[in-house]
This record gives sequence, structure tokens and C-alpha cells, in this order.
Amino acid sequence: MKLNGSRVTLMFTEGEFSPVFAQGMSDRMSVSGAKYGPLSDAYPSKVDALASLEKRLQRYRETGNTEWLIDVANFAMIEFMYPRHAEAHFRATDSHESPGRINADGSDRGQVANSAGQENVRLGGSHLTTDGGFYPREGD
Repeated sequence: MKLNGSRVTLMFTEGEFSPVFAQGMSDRMSVSGAKYGPLSDAYPSKVDALASLEKRLQRYRETGNTEWLIDVANFAMIEFMYPRHAEAHFRATDSHESPGRINADGSDRGQVANSAGQENVRLGGSHLTTDGGFYPREGD
């Protein structure tokens, strides 16, 4: 993504980002601004963005309506902009600090990549050679 003033240029491989989702976030924030007024009048003192986020995530789990996920993203953005958390801060973290991902069966996936080839790249090898990556020598 490249920011240029208020315009955003997206530079992603197809299937790796949803412009429809981002547009949905923007559209809903515009409607909410007209409906409720400026964010700074409500957050963080009057409205709890994280509690609102959690309520909408539960609605998504109950209904499967992906519109709720757009609301979840907007409330996460609001918490980022107007944090209620007493120790809110931003610090870029390395992957070793990440809690990782969860497999579809509920087990911990950790930092493992989506494919063996990508896992090799993640560990320092390439798609074309296993040297330096996951496998100890070529052909393993």
C-alpha cells in the first residue's frame, strides 16, 4: 500500500488483499460520521471500541454475515486511533513475538508457512533450492 495524501494506491498480488473490504470500511465510516458525529467526540471516553468490536465478532460467528467483519475492522481502527487501553502504544514486532496462527482443526500452527516451498523461503532457502532453508540438503 502506498499513501499519497488522502489517496491510497494498493500494490498487492491478486487474492492477497480485498479492495471491496477496504471500500466497505470506508463507506461505513462515512455513514457513521454523518450519523453519529466526529469520532473524537465519542472515543475513548464515551464508547468502548473493543467491546463494540467483540459484540460484532460474535454476531459474525452467529450469522456468517461478513458485513460484521467490516465493522470489526473499523472498531479495531478506531481503537488504534483513539485508544482506550491505558498502555496503548505501537511497537513493530518480529515474527518470533507473534502468537502465530491456528489451524482449521484448532491446533497451533505457529509460524509455519502455507506450503513446504514457502516454509523453505521463510527459513532462508528458495523455491528452487533447499540449501539454507528447511531441508538440510538438496533432495531431502
